[in-house]
Amino acid sequence: MSTPRHASPAPEIFKAYDIRGIVDTVLTPDAVRAIGHALGSEARARKQAAIAVGRDGRLSGPALATALADGIRAAGVDVIDIGCVPTPLTYFAAHELGCDSCVSVTGSHNPPDYNGLKMVLGGQTLFGDMIRDLRRRIAEDDLANGAGELRTADVRAAYIDRIASDVKLARPMKIVVDCGNGVAGGIAPELFRRLGCEVVELFCDVDGSFPNHHPDPSKPENLQDVIRALRDTDAELGLAFDGDGDRLGVVTKDGEIIYPDRQLMLFAEDVLARVPGGEIIFDVKCTRNLAPWIRARGGKPTMWNTGHALVKAKLKETGAPLAGEMSGHMFFKERWFGFDDGLYSGARLLEILSVRPDANAALKALPNAVSTPELNLKMNEGEPFELVKRLKASAKFDGAQDVITLDGVRVEYADGFGLARPSNTTPVVVLRFEADDAAALARIQSAFRTAIDGLWPGLDLPF
Repeated sequence: MSTPRHASPAPEIFKAYDIRGIVDTVLTPDAVRAIGHALGSEARARKQAAIAVGRDGRLSGPALATALADGIRAAGVDVIDIGCVPTPLTYFAAHELGCDSCVSVTGSHNPPDYNGLKMVLGGQTLFGDMIRDLRRRIAEDDLANGAGELRTADVRAAYIDRIASDVKLARPMKIVVDCGNGVAGGIAPELFRRLGCEVVELFCDVDGSFPNHHPDPSKPENLQDVIRALRDTDAELGLAFDGDGDRLGVVTKDGEIIYPDRQLMLFAEDVLARVPGGEIIFDVKCTRNLAPWIRARGGKPTMWNTGHALVKAKLKETGAPLAGEMSGHMFFKERWFGFDDGLYSGARLLEILSVRPDANAALKALPNAVSTPELNLKMNEGEPFELVKRLKASAKFDGAQDVITLDGVRVEYADGFGLARPSNTTPVVVLRFEADDAAALARIQSAFRTAIDGLWPGLDLPF
């Protein structure tokens, strides 16, 4: 048996939805070059001739993108380098350039010392076994050979033109845009000005050390600068983006965070007005208020697994016009391409709110409940899956109306729900609670505390 041409990359970087790890510790240029060679080989097996490669603003991006391109080309597949752009623009490039395949070199919302790869081949987002198969190709030296070409392209103008030609605001709006020094800063202010907005920019210079706050709008502490700017200016709405621009955070004029499951209500109402009876997909972390809202507007609500790749696969399978996740990923198939795009979601939100005289009132009128953000129970590698397995098998939740085990354990009560699911990206159990009032929330949390303590004593629970 021949010796493989590449040393096998660390197994822990091959995640459920992408490849991700600490740069120069496990995610080295050599590892990325090997993965590129495997990806190029898989592309050839799928009759894909070229792959668009973009990268976010992380300091390690240029070296890793170069290594990736070298690996892809070694398999005889062409690379189209589209430069430093948000992940949604990399997805857009696959459509715009006609290659149907792309890779974004991005660490998303992970700390600055992380980076990774989000991969699409022939219009299919790679996840699960497809990602594990890249590792197999490297280990078994199942690699194609060739000499692919390298060329460059700039799709930013086409992206902005495409959105501006379709999304129309009924009136000018003044907004705060916080990019957290992530890569969205290179395009978001220009896009929203093109749509007719006056933009108050916060941290829109791209800086991969993230000197101001972490670019993760799902965490309330990262939205405090937006809240202050809305208080101190006459802007009427705040938009915040994550490190690679595929997730959106929204803040009202008076400082209330509108979490993505409530954003999805507005998007669903808007889409269903043009797609009667349409199916709207949402993940298990979303509010109980969402399904009845969709049904009341003639839509078909579908709860699904968390994970951008899994939601995209479900969107493709069902032909649904819209999907969304509690994490902030929104997927518009109606009028767009079906990939998750925080910038485009922001544009669609502004279009909806621009016909309302008071954006603040429109957002605050959305059904709400007493709820927690996502809470993370830190454990050792592998343990979150074991704990949730035990919860499924033996936990008793008295008074529950339903226990949904689609993705983790979601326990539905008449007045709220609790959720525990293992993260597919980090060794944590993700918990979320929602109820009609504070007393019900405390009762549901107590039931989960008792169940978890009974199965795995001594954990430092985050609630």
